[in-house]
Amino acid sequence: MFDQLGLIGCGLMGGSFALAMKKAGLVKKVVGYSKSPSTTQRALQMGVIDVEAPSALLAASGSDLVLIAVPVAAIESTLKSIKHILSPETLVMDVGSTKRNVVDAARRVLKEQVGVFVAAHPIAGKELSGVEHSDVTLYQNKQVIITPIERTQTAQLNKATKLWEALGCQVLKMSPEAHDSAYAAVSHLPHLIAFAMMNAITDQPNGREYLSLAGMGFRDFTRIAASDSKLWTDVLMANRQELLAQSRHFQKALHALERLMQAEQADQLEHEIDRASLTRAQWKMTQRK
Repeated sequence: MFDQLGLIGCGLMGGSFALAMKKAGLVKKVVGYSKSPSTTQRALQMGVIDVEAPSALLAASGSDLVLIAVPVAAIESTLKSIKHILSPETLVMDVGSTKRNVVDAARRVLKEQVGVFVAAHPIAGKELSGVEHSDVTLYQNKQVIITPIERTQTAQLNKATKLWEALGCQVLKMSPEAHDSAYAAVSHLPHLIAFAMMNAITDQPNGREYLSLAGMGFRDFTRIAASDSKLWTDVLMANRQELLAQSRHFQKALHALERLMQAEQADQLEHEIDRASLTRAQWKMTQRK
């Protein structure tokens, strides 16, 4: 049980976290701050937070748990604004989709205090953003990746692990570098491809007509293209080196299929499609039972 959650960023991820903490009986009071006062006011009206704070510093003040749920590019400045009031017992976490840049920022800003910070990435979300879409069940049966470093305090790491597990999550631990490499492949690249796919069609003279003819396969394939543009610009730029490397792997595989079609090698093309189909059929998204 935490006495007070200082929620910095009252959007979908932060709002859902606060609701889940309340439902699980893990926190007595939630003090929230968002850059947009209207967002914080809406969070208060919805019962996501109990007290509206005028700054990140005042949201974190007196909190034994601080969740930073802002774009990853803003995490460093947020840490700077709250570092002076953090105690050795405070647990500070983020929910960003990239981890090496976040951990590096924490090292720069917190210095000897960095042990209180536990970088986390819940594998959860929606295409819809904003506190009004907060969902108390968002984190249930989801994976959460925690990326501790050599100076992470054991007590804080244990607190973070138990907290996420109490919210119904399966907790995995990885290095920040391994995390960013993996999620460039299975999350960031698919988003990049979906964005490019939509633009490639709409940039054609008959693109709108083509879209009117699309079916469920196209809907499922491009669903993530409807994601929040600011959030995903932030993520793609933050992990651009790993993402560009994965993009080159994808382009190599795509060009290989194109060459088989150009050479009219139907048997080999079928083999490559079958290989992909079998891999996809055997793959199952890991979820907590």
